[in-house]
Amino acid sequence: MRSKKCGGQTLSFLSPPSVAGFAAVVGKKEGEGPLGACFDIVEQDDTFGETSWEKAESAMQGLALRAALDKAMRPASALDVIFAGDLLNQCIASSFAARGQKVPFLGLYGACSTMAESLVLAAMAIDGGFASLTASVASSHFCSAERQYRTPLEYGGQRTPTAQWTVTGSGAVVLSQDGEGPWITHATIGRVVDKGVKDANNMGAAMAPAAYDTLTAHFADTGRRPSDYDLIVTGDLGSLGLELLQDLFHMDGVEFSNLDDCGVRIYDAQSQDVHCGGSGCGCSAAVLTGQLLPRMREGRCRRLLFCGTGALLSPTSTMQGESIPGICHAVAFSASKGG
Repeated sequence: MRSKKCGGQTLSFLSPPSVAGFAAVVGKKEGEGPLGACFDIVEQDDTFGETSWEKAESAMQGLALRAALDKAMRPASALDVIFAGDLLNQCIASSFAARGQKVPFLGLYGACSTMAESLVLAAMAIDGGFASLTASVASSHFCSAERQYRTPLEYGGQRTPTAQWTVTGSGAVVLSQDGEGPWITHATIGRVVDKGVKDANNMGAAMAPAAYDTLTAHFADTGRRPSDYDLIVTGDLGSLGLELLQDLFHMDGVEFSNLDDCGVRIYDAQSQDVHCGGSGCGCSAAVLTGQLLPRMREGRCRRLLFCGTGALLSPTSTMQGESIPGICHAVAFSASKGG
């Protein structure tokens, strides 16, 4: 049997799953940013008609999944499994969103790398013959995340220059064993990397080494170079983390002309006062489904390497003085089924 493993960390799919549908739902602030016109739904009320921020996030996930299924022209009942995750304790935004779907559900936590993690697992399920139609969903909400990780908004706490703004957004991707693409051809599963960063307001510094580790593994495993991709996008290091990642590769003599970050793309740093950019599970999920996959469908991008980055901290670990481990998973999309 031909191995689907390529090198130490990368999977090469023999039957690449096709993107059947995708959708992005965001809040008011995200809709006012440079990508505002790209999103399927921009909700002006960040409560999404609910009575709490956490319920609002679940409602947002439900909207994204329904919109993606509508584009795929498939009912929720056709899904074999939903892979979904968020930032909240016990992934309640995702499980509560899935409880009315009557579809098998696998809840995930990879911090801001969750969208990439869900795509890796969904692609594995389809390529392995365990599913024919899957959904990958991730979300975050500024207010629910602030309440859990930092301080309630009523405190009016000041943000440090290195801080990032948690995106109120959700993205959903429906993958199918058949279709017209784009296709997921490779996935590099990241390792936990911890360089001792302890500042919870500097996520970019904590995650950049993990992005470097995964990208290095991807290029070594596949024999590809950065120039083989039209775009390599991380999500979400923010402006400082992106600069650190470029510095790490610069020391190896590797330069990028096609590297960007979802947290940098989603906001206008000057006019929207987000300091180092966006973060949260919904950041990379919304940019992928709102801007990047549509560009592939339009033929404006042939090869995309989507690298979800996550800071694996919790309020408990922070209070115990622990450092912040980072993770990064890379997913290769191609306009050609052969990659």
